[in-house]
Amino acid sequence: RWIVDMEGAPGTLYEGEKFQLLFKFSSRYPFDSPQVMFTGDNIPVHPHVYSNGHICLSILTEDWSPALSVQSVCLSIISMLSSCKEKRRPPDNSFYVRTCNKNPKKTK
Repeated sequence: RWIVDMEGAPGTLYEGEKFQLLFKFSSRYPFDSPQVMFTGDNIPVHPHVYSNGHICLSILTEDWSPALSVQSVCLSIISMLSSCKEKRRPPDNSFYVRTCNKNPKKTK
């Protein structure tokens, strides 16, 4: 279990904002992807981030490769945040948060 601190990139909607990512690794890592979610007091408002911290990003599930690293996952998440044009939650946020599994990898 790792906690990774990250900061919004300069010139983006999240500039200067501080976030924490929780990484949980199974015994099958790196063959299975880690469980990755935002945690802490500041969950970014983003179309692919649910208010419970779950992240909708294909490399965290079906597009995972053992060649990916914690660093490459963090870079993908920073890139996802940096390309955002409007801070808003996913349209199904309320339903998802009420009905999802605690492990984002087990929620489809």
